[in-house]
Amino acid sequence: MPGQEAAPTTAQVLDTIHEIPAAEWDTLVEAGNPFLRHAFLSALEDAGCTGPNTSWRPAHIVLHAPDDRPVAAAPLFIRDDSWGEFIFDFEWANAWQRAGLRYYPKGTVAAPFTPAAGRRLLTHPDADRPALLRRLSDALVHTAQQHQLSSTHVLFCRPTERDALCDAGFAERLTYQFHWYNRGYARFDDFLADLRKDKRKQIRRERAAVAREDVTIETVAGRDIGPELLDAMWTFYRQNQSDRWGNTYLNRDWFFLVHERMPDNIVMVVARHAGQPIAASFNFVAGPHLYGRYWGCTEHVEFLHFECCYYRLIEYAIEHGITLFEAGAQGEHKFLRGFAAVPTWSAHWFPEGIGRDAISRYLAAEREAMREQIHAYNRVSPLKAVRAAAAEGTPWPDPPQPLD
Repeated sequence: MPGQEAAPTTAQVLDTIHEIPAAEWDTLVEAGNPFLRHAFLSALEDAGCTGPNTSWRPAHIVLHAPDDRPVAAAPLFIRDDSWGEFIFDFEWANAWQRAGLRYYPKGTVAAPFTPAAGRRLLTHPDADRPALLRRLSDALVHTAQQHQLSSTHVLFCRPTERDALCDAGFAERLTYQFHWYNRGYARFDDFLADLRKDKRKQIRRERAAVAREDVTIETVAGRDIGPELLDAMWTFYRQNQSDRWGNTYLNRDWFFLVHERMPDNIVMVVARHAGQPIAASFNFVAGPHLYGRYWGCTEHVEFLHFECCYYRLIEYAIEHGITLFEAGAQGEHKFLRGFAAVPTWSAHWFPEGIGRDAISRYLAAEREAMREQIHAYNRVSPLKAVRAAAAEGTPWPDPPQPLD
């Protein structure tokens, strides 16, 4: 029953996710959030993408009930840089440096390399969640002080977590992404019918152009994804990072490990030419949520990116009753193809003084600008229902299911 865990808790800081059994950790993780599951975090550690010799050093906070059962946790990492977070604080780090202050190490509560929203303060489903949110918020501040961190940042959190963190002295930050909502579509053409005529024609034209190419496309999921496709995906990922001058956060081992440990959460869309893979997207699914994560190609085919990263996955979502599709950070091209602008939240703690007031003032002004930006997008949305609601004063659509 909710409320039964109001008894005192003790805090433990874990240097590795392997210090807690997978079943105990996963009990705290919400359904629909694959990126904080033990399997995902352990694959990152065991592949060497996070861990002692990286800039993502685990310091996970776990709260235990008097009988020593874990009842709450926060996936905290100690960072020596800000790469792979997708909530950008580089200007804050530069300001600290110009002032002769130390910005790193800092604390980050997040799913590494993953700009997907979800719970960041994890609690047992039978526990008193509001009480544990307060205790986790306080534990984050205490841990930052103990480790002499300049600050702590909780990224892509839920609004209830944001509120609890703000009560503990964090400052809220509002950003936005473009998400696709399933409005009860039975087929892809039902989705197209929700769009303005010009955008509907554009999508059909793009899909027809890909269909005319000598390329076959298939959606492959779970254990049907074999080593050939995992190796191909590693090649595509590296190529995409190289083309964009990006950081290669992941490695080949990670693709194999994460598929080995959570195959049922992985969906790929693969394009082949003459029988050989030339492009693919690598995506995660959990319950009613679908997340687009990685894309790459070794041959350029016009509009193939949209086909593999958006249209085939929208078809997959409709077929499997998925209500929310997050296709990753940034990308106005998503908005033009039927994704709505929606808010994402984070919370940031700084000690008294040392720029705390300046950051809070900056974030307050930024929030107003972000609200107007989201509303401005949706006022001209290709989605007729979103555009009509925005014209009547609703800045962004509600998700198909309440998200806490």
